[in-house]
Formats: sequence, structure tokens, C-alpha cells
Amino acid sequence: MKTRTTGFICIAALAGSSADSALAQSYPTRAVRIVVAQAAGAQSDLFTRLLGQKLGESLGQSVISDPRPGAGGAIGAEMVARAAPDGYTLLMATNSTHSSNPALYAKLPYDPVKDFAPITLTVGTPYVMTVHPSLPVTTLKQFIAFAKAKPGQLNYASAGNGSTHHLCGELLKSMTGINIVHVPYKGGPPSTMAVLGGEASMHFSSVSALHPHIKNGKLKAQGVTAAKRSSLLPDVPTLSEAGLPGFEMLSWFGLLAPAATPQAIISRLNAETIKALSTSDMKSTVAAQGSEVMSGSPEQFADYIKTEIARIGKIAKTAGIKAE
Repeated sequence: MKTRTTGFICIAALAGSSADSALAQSYPTRAVRIVVAQAAGAQSDLFTRLLGQKLGESLGQSVISDPRPGAGGAIGAEMVARAAPDGYTLLMATNSTHSSNPALYAKLPYDPVKDFAPITLTVGTPYVMTVHPSLPVTTLKQFIAFAKAKPGQLNYASAGNGSTHHLCGELLKSMTGINIVHVPYKGGPPSTMAVLGGEASMHFSSVSALHPHIKNGKLKAQGVTAAKRSSLLPDVPTLSEAGLPGFEMLSWFGLLAPAATPQAIISRLNAETIKALSTSDMKSTVAAQGSEVMSGSPEQFADYIKTEIARIGKIAKTAGIKAE
């Protein structure tokens, strides 16, 4: 009897494996939609359009970007969380939807872990800390000493309360003990203009947005928030190199499917996405934006999300940051 039972189990396993393989080979049979939780024209939308073109070529079906902005990304994320788990509606998740939002909102219309099946992390973009040229500092250590000598007299601009720019500033404060005042603006460009105009002493923003101002001397760079230097700013040290070991903050994108999406589809999408990201033109386009390909397995992406939720949650709790 044991032999017959074992045989039945083996047959069932083989049948399941065959079904999974057939599903992976037949998928997709129609267009795939990648929901972007930001406005049309945002960096995530532009990246998704580029990736979608590559995926469409390999999958043999159209892969379109569908911007659904609002509520800090919660509208788009909830839409995918509630979608059918068939591989035809995906989410281009961001650090906002899957690390900042869980830290800032007491309640979300989606669970960032339970409601999604990770496919792969795609790219990460570092921020760079810059100060107004009038400040008599050229290095991070000099800025810290200057700020400590003037407690409460310096301010830093951000793209808004709870933004990654804000979190960077609070992480800087907690790691150095300096007292600088947060001034939120309505978006990244206005916060950059505030520093350029001397309204604010310093701020953090993406390398791609700030490197022209750094190159022409209108802003002074203190350090990059990644583990390694940016290809756009090779002469600017990381903040870890400059004296704050472990300081890291990235803007990242990654593909998610609704929970319960068949593993065969997840595996197919993972393989095709990694293949698309490894092409020379995709790599060069990503590098030109100051970003870096960060693809990996679904399991690695799942671990990354959980780690980021815990890490960002700690920063927000320490600083008392909550969504307005």
C-alpha cells in the first residue's frame, strides 16, 4: 500500500510540474498591465514604459504602463492587491508604496507583504546630500561640526512630510546628533529651488536631479546615500565613506503581482525581467539616470521589502513622522 501511495504522489507531482510548465509557456495570451502608483511622466512611469517594451518583445504580448497616482501610491497598490492573480495586472512597487507608507500610515488599504507576490527588484537610485555654496563647508565632517555649532539655526528642505528626502534628513540627525529644522515643500523641484535660492541650508534629492547643479557649482555635494559611489558623481564619496558608516537610502522600483499568482507565472516574469534588465541598452539607460540594476530572485525581493519596512519604520518612529 505504501508503494502504491508513493506512486500516486509521484504521479501527482509530475502532473503538477507539467501543468506549471505548460502555464509558463502559454502565458501571456493577452496584454499585461503594469500599474504605476505615480503620475504619468514620473520616473517610475518612464522606467516602466521602457521595461514594458523589452518585456513585450520577449513575451510576445503588449506590456503597458498604467499610471494610477494618488494617496501616496496607495491607490495603485490597492488596485493590484485586489486584482485577479493571473499575471495580467502587476505593480511597479516603489520605496513609497512598500517601505515608507507602512511606516507613516496607521492603516493602509493593502498589506505590503501579504497582498503581493514579489517578482524582482529592478533598479535603485541613490540620493545625494547637498548644501548651499554659502555654507563654509566642503566635507560632511565640516558640515556636522558647523551644524553642531549652530543648533536649530540651519534648516533642510524636503519634498514633503514623510518623503524619502525627509527620512534622509531625520536619519542624518539621528546618526550625528545635529539639530537642523525640517522645512517641507510640495515636491522635489520646489525643495531644490529653495536650496538653490538660499531659503534652505541643505537637502537630499536624487543624483539624477542634482548632478547638473553640483557640476556647475550651484550646490556643494557632501555625500551619496548608496553603498557605492554614483557613476554620475564619481568624485563624490558615499556618506559611509565620508564618516557615517551604514547610512543608506535608495529610491527603488520592483515588480509585484497579486498574492496567489501561480508560481510558474512568477518564475517566467522573473526570468524575463532579469533578461530585459541585463541588455546593454537597458543598462546604459539606467546608468544615465544615475540608477543601478538590482534584480534578483523573488525570495530576495521579499526579504528586501520586509527589511526596508522595519528599517524605515524605525527611522519614522524615532523622528515621530506620521502622514498628514
